[in-house]
Amino acid sequence: MRPRIKVCCISSQEEARMAIREGASALGLVGRMPSGPGVITDDLIAAIAGSTPPPIGTFLLTSETKPADIISHHKKTFTNTIQIVDTLADGKYAEIRTALPTIKLVQVIHVMDESSIEEALELAAEVDALLLDSGNPKLAIKELGGTGRVHNWKLSRTIVEQSPVPVFLAGGLNPSNVKQAIDEVQPYGLDLCSGVRTNGRLDPAKLEAFFKNASY
Repeated sequence: MRPRIKVCCISSQEEARMAIREGASALGLVGRMPSGPGVITDDLIAAIAGSTPPPIGTFLLTSETKPADIISHHKKTFTNTIQIVDTLADGKYAEIRTALPTIKLVQVIHVMDESSIEEALELAAEVDALLLDSGNPKLAIKELGGTGRVHNWKLSRTIVEQSPVPVFLAGGLNPSNVKQAIDEVQPYGLDLCSGVRTNGRLDPAKLEAFFKNASY
């Protein structure tokens, strides 16, 4: 079965409609970040989320690390999913669950080395899905996504095989490598941003090619 595809860095209602027409299962809406592409205002995130028909997922990408701040961020945007791109400061996912019981939680794991496997499997019990990306939260200016880099897919495959929850693969995916990514990692879903853009804008031809190659 073809992996579900999440088109991230959506910057307008037009891009949202384009992604959905092509077959996207989810849209990534990027809130304030220390670095990286695709950041839009909370008001625009709310507008896109509010006009997106079910059952399309609307993912708020938040760089907040305290549960109270994540809850507050979500209440400005009203998406149906929260994508936590950094590590929770105190690890209290239950606080978010209690405040937002109907909202799905997706934790990003930045796959850097073998320790990422342990981190992913430990946090999988707390969330509805994992998303494996290629950032580096240890830098002075954190990279929390949108790098366009591919990470070690062997590590990602191990996480997919052992995770009790669905796993999305992100990081440097594009029309030319998506078949290989599916074969090597076997993820539940794919997450893409820069690989289907030209000069920062969603490219209809690249988007079409990606979906075609992902459904071989």
